[in-house]
Amino acid sequence: MSDWTWQGHRIHIEREGDPANPTKVLLIHGFGASSGHWRFTIPALAAQADVLAIDLLGFGASDKPMSRLPGEPEHPEAVSYGFTLWGQQVADAAMAIFGLLATNKATKDEGNSHHKSPRLHLIGNSIGGMVALTAAHMLLAKGFRPAQIVLIDCAQRTLDDKRAKELPALERLSRPLIKQLVRQRWVIAPLFELLAQPRFIRQVLRKAYPSGSNLDEALVSLLHRPSTDPGAKESFRGFVNLFNDSLAPELLKDLSVPVRLLWGGDDPWEDPAEAKRWAKTYPCVQDLEILPGLGHCPHDEGPEQVNPILLRWISAPGPPCS
Repeated sequence: MSDWTWQGHRIHIEREGDPANPTKVLLIHGFGASSGHWRFTIPALAAQADVLAIDLLGFGASDKPMSRLPGEPEHPEAVSYGFTLWGQQVADAAMAIFGLLATNKATKDEGNSHHKSPRLHLIGNSIGGMVALTAAHMLLAKGFRPAQIVLIDCAQRTLDDKRAKELPALERLSRPLIKQLVRQRWVIAPLFELLAQPRFIRQVLRKAYPSGSNLDEALVSLLHRPSTDPGAKESFRGFVNLFNDSLAPELLKDLSVPVRLLWGGDDPWEDPAEAKRWAKTYPCVQDLEILPGLGHCPHDEGPEQVNPILLRWISAPGPPCS
């Protein structure tokens, strides 16, 4: 465990495995979680890779600065939470901590040397999948191609404005009022206090982990503790106001990096049917594994099923997509 400074903010990271290993894995958690949510994944993958898990800005043990929403005035201490911010954080972490571009340049300059180019595997759960896709595009723009992206129950973002027409009529009618209300800190504060209670967290986890496996007090504490940090309400405010950000299909379209999908068959929020549609629609998607009986976080609920799949995939990421 250690900290890394990014754009003046303290970012918590966990790293395990051999730093000299050219196989690099960067793990990106979902909403409300942290690097600790990869508690069963990190040691398993570290046997074959240099593994880095990162707390996104606003989550876990990372700093939680003030939120700035669209239309609000600039503030020196405020950030605009969203996939651009988190994608840049992850892309910069990959370059700085793994030294990706420097290693690539050294390998090219030395020609037939014994050095191997690093192979970066971005693995994200829920909104972490969206962050992984965003970071991949940013890395490609800088001249580095990740080996692959693994999306674990990737967020489908049904509440985004671009999907509003799919909502029931009553939700569409009430949407403008709700969007105005959740901008207000006097509304967000009591809502956050309610949702951050351990009792409520347990209720959500019982839905997210339908098998009940690994739903323990350590997990409840992992999710509850960061909610007591100064600024936790601000990052929550930033997240719940993401009504106009990227959607996965926009990022999957024309992507040249191989993508693999891993899904809990009983995910209550992210429909596996949508993952099947992505697999049929986008050439970059090379595999889809659906695990019956598991929910939104199969890597934590069923690591004995998920870890062997991840180990197999990082061993053979596949060629770039055409």
